[in-house]
Amino acid sequence: MLPTTTINASGTKARAPAFAIANGGWRTAAIGLLAVRFIQGFIYWGGGSRRFIYGPQKLNPHGHWMAYKFQTAMPGALLGTGKIIAYLLHHFVLLYASVIFFSGVELIAGAMLIAGLFTRAAAAVTIGLSISLMLMFGWQGATCIDEWTMAAANLGMGAALALVGSGAYSLDNVLLRRNPGLANKPWFRWLGGSLPLPLQPAGFRNLALALLAFTVLFNVGTYNYYRGSVYSAFHSGPVSPTKHDYALSNGMLMPDGSVKFHAYLDGGTPEAPSHIVLAALMQNGKEVESWNTAALSTLAKAAIQNDFAYQQFKSGPFGIVSGMGAAATIHLPAISPTALTGDGFSLKLTTVNGRVFNLPLAAAESQPAAQP
Repeated sequence: MLPTTTINASGTKARAPAFAIANGGWRTAAIGLLAVRFIQGFIYWGGGSRRFIYGPQKLNPHGHWMAYKFQTAMPGALLGTGKIIAYLLHHFVLLYASVIFFSGVELIAGAMLIAGLFTRAAAAVTIGLSISLMLMFGWQGATCIDEWTMAAANLGMGAALALVGSGAYSLDNVLLRRNPGLANKPWFRWLGGSLPLPLQPAGFRNLALALLAFTVLFNVGTYNYYRGSVYSAFHSGPVSPTKHDYALSNGMLMPDGSVKFHAYLDGGTPEAPSHIVLAALMQNGKEVESWNTAALSTLAKAAIQNDFAYQQFKSGPFGIVSGMGAAATIHLPAISPTALTGDGFSLKLTTVNGRVFNLPLAAAESQPAAQP
């Protein structure tokens, strides 16, 4: 084993074997974090490998692929990420490229952590992935915030690995052994994991405390936003992960008595669809017309104009069915066409679990007859 000059944590030069860590404490910490490094890597490698290797149908745009999963995140996504998802859903090339890129980054970063190759760089990537997942999917979880819990743990694990590296049993060590001169390359110390970071003790402490502060504030802050229980009472979140909710808008009563409106399923669990089993046209609290489950189940395909090509509203055996994040303009045809007079009209929708949603209706102006 050829000796080489390395720089220890205090910034002074020391003679040490090429494969060794300049400070024994770093090697002890690295050995202690082996399980963390492997599991962090396996989680992200598993996410990418399921799509590229074991479940390639997840990348098949002609099937139930990842676009459906991304759309379920829109209702509760934070910091504008929901708008980004909506934009991608309307631009297939960008959407598909994003899915491939995201999956590829997971696969590669995970494999690098498992092998201990450029460990700090890979750990930094998983920090970014964890933050992205928390912003998009953190609100989901029927019994607890499942998506947030996993990503929050990954964020803390990634921060620890970015600081400590992979000084034990890693390809970073193999590279250092074969090229001892890497010990004096700052870029190798920042990206790899065999040696301490090229910082004075005070600088390392400040970096570690900054990462701690960010991790704590981001994790605790998002947890409080989603569920409270920090300085406020527990709550189900601004977007409910359990109860399906509809945002209704643009309600119009057509001259022939039909009704047109826009619906967006913006709450509830993505694990199960929601069903509208009854619709009623109301006037000043009295039912004027109604569409029962059978009528809703047989709506013409043209009566539902979906905003997105993935999660959609459609007629089903139990009325109008929709998946999380679906949005559409729906036209309920008049069952007995007649001219309606007066005002105070509204639409009342009832779901399979008995929840009721109401939408005021504006009268649509009659279209002028076409000129011969």
